[in-house]
Amino acid sequence: MKKISSLLLVIAFGFSISMAQPKVELVSKPGEKKVDVLIGGKLFTSYIYPENIKKPVLWPVVTAEGNEVTRQYPLKNKAGERSDHPHHIGIWLNYGDVNGLDFWNNSEAISKENAPKYGTIFHETIEKTESGKGEGIMVTTASWKDFNGNKLLNEVTEHTFKADGKARIIERTTTLKAENGKVKITDNKEGMYAIRVARELELPSKGKVKMTDAHGNITEVDASDDKTVSGSYLSSEGIKDEAVWATRGKWMKLSGVINGEKVAVVIFDHPGNAGYPTYWHARGYGLFAANTLGQKVFSNGKEEMNLSLEKDESATFRYRLAVFSGEPTLEEIEKMSKQFENKI
Repeated sequence: MKKISSLLLVIAFGFSISMAQPKVELVSKPGEKKVDVLIGGKLFTSYIYPENIKKPVLWPVVTAEGNEVTRQYPLKNKAGERSDHPHHIGIWLNYGDVNGLDFWNNSEAISKENAPKYGTIFHETIEKTESGKGEGIMVTTASWKDFNGNKLLNEVTEHTFKADGKARIIERTTTLKAENGKVKITDNKEGMYAIRVARELELPSKGKVKMTDAHGNITEVDASDDKTVSGSYLSSEGIKDEAVWATRGKWMKLSGVINGEKVAVVIFDHPGNAGYPTYWHARGYGLFAANTLGQKVFSNGKEEMNLSLEKDESATFRYRLAVFSGEPTLEEIEKMSKQFENKI
């Protein structure tokens, strides 16, 4: 009788945990060119692919407590935000040199005469959306094209969105296939998996910065005047703040305070990625990127990685990004890192 009672208790406990997991719901809105990702009925992020940005992105990205960790500019105007780098939007993946074309820096700000030097990633299809308890999955396709519309790479991306207590997790697996001949992905500083964070998560700095007001007007102010800035980097190797740029590590944490909420964004590299552990193109002004393929600039010329894909050859890249409401411990981050490393 005791065994039966214990078994029932275990089953009931497992059922209660399952029931406690919030629903991760994916809502496709093709008329608005986006897919909303809701956790417990609240917006976590949206996969968006409007024509005025040059690649699909996840934007905005919202904590469990409702604060946005991504910068709003240039899609919206928020007083006190920087107005630099209009190509830094939400979370994205692209690169600065693909067959000599710059996909990374492309935006509406590029002049017509310079546009042929840049590439664009076009969203093609939403192959799958699957909602569920604690987890949702979305599979999309995209095309990497030159200025004349010639296709270089076919992209298939699977996003998995997870809820783990007050942590929100995004896992991205992207396969790039050379469609119409050889594609050279040449070692470049500008790459590869990135997020542009809100002003509050920037590192404190001095000097002048250009900011937008609530109407989108740009003014120059003293960086030190903004008391909301609270960002701090920590790498898996114990390196902190500005010193993390051009260092290698299997993960990187950026933490700070937004509207009184302690938050942390952690990006994890995967050992299956070329160039693991990644170099970090992580800047104090709000760009937080894992440059898996770039090595030359970061190593002062000591290392170099040039990836070439023959026609029909492909390469796969995997990343995990976690948004914590609260300050995660090193043990929590390492556990999450190990879990991700073990995923094939």
